[in-house]
Amino acid sequence: MTTTLESPVPPGTPGNAAVGDAGALTEATLTGWKLTLREFTKNKMAMVGIGVLVLFVLFCYLGPVFYHSDQTTSNLANTDLSPGPGAPLGTDDSGFDVLGRLMIGGQTSLEIGFLAALIASVIGTLWGAISGLLGGVVDAVMMRIVDVMLSLPFFLVVLIVASRYNSGILSLSLVIGIFSWLVPARLVRGEVLTLRVRDFVSAAKVMGAGNQRLIYRHLLPNAMGTVIVNITFQIADSILVLASLGFLNFGVKFPNTDWGSQIANADQFLSNGYWWLVFPVGLCLVLVVMSFNLIGDGLRDAVDVRLRKR
Repeated sequence: MTTTLESPVPPGTPGNAAVGDAGALTEATLTGWKLTLREFTKNKMAMVGIGVLVLFVLFCYLGPVFYHSDQTTSNLANTDLSPGPGAPLGTDDSGFDVLGRLMIGGQTSLEIGFLAALIASVIGTLWGAISGLLGGVVDAVMMRIVDVMLSLPFFLVVLIVASRYNSGILSLSLVIGIFSWLVPARLVRGEVLTLRVRDFVSAAKVMGAGNQRLIYRHLLPNAMGTVIVNITFQIADSILVLASLGFLNFGVKFPNTDWGSQIANADQFLSNGYWWLVFPVGLCLVLVVMSFNLIGDGLRDAVDVRLRKR
């Protein structure tokens, strides 16, 4: 019987034993992903999260195509106007149209959220996989580094670094992502510790597979379910961190904006009765973060066979 080691079975497929031939392996792989997708689509709250996220993506990226507003030149003659004709959500204290501001602020928040989560997941996944596979002294040293960094006040460190460098989309993504990889590293390490003793990994070692091949062809594909689930939560966390930085005036700089920067003067706005400067952007932030959390919960339930409804 031929043992195939090239493509591990994806999350959700019972068992990790190698199959007899390439055709059977491909069928098992497709079945595993189909089961995961089927379970995910059964989750009503996850579907709600998908729907809300799609609506916001369309709102932020297609909205400016149909709704034109000048977001680079302030109009001091039209500051703090209440919602009405020509300005459905009114104007802010610089005369910018609030609806148009929400759109470009959403673009910035989503882009930094996705990019920061990607950076954190790549670093954390590789760190955790190497630590879990090598074990011994290497694992102990690498995990102690993670423990030390976890003991640091995350937001304070990000705030200091963000204030030091230019607050652009790329720089903020790097700052947030570089200091957010610790949790993914621990999660992936835990997965690799359980996978490295499986039969298909032992067989690959016997056939001469090196550590690099083991990580990229056998361990990471089998841990991908955990990584994908974590990415959704990382995006939500990154958006919240960006909003916090923006609220403290350390967000992106003009002419860019983000949702946190838009509510930086929330106390003043509310005390003056300018509700349209606070509630719309606050609602957008809550709904987007909630949608990613719902999607993450749905993916977790779909990927982990122990959490599937029988």
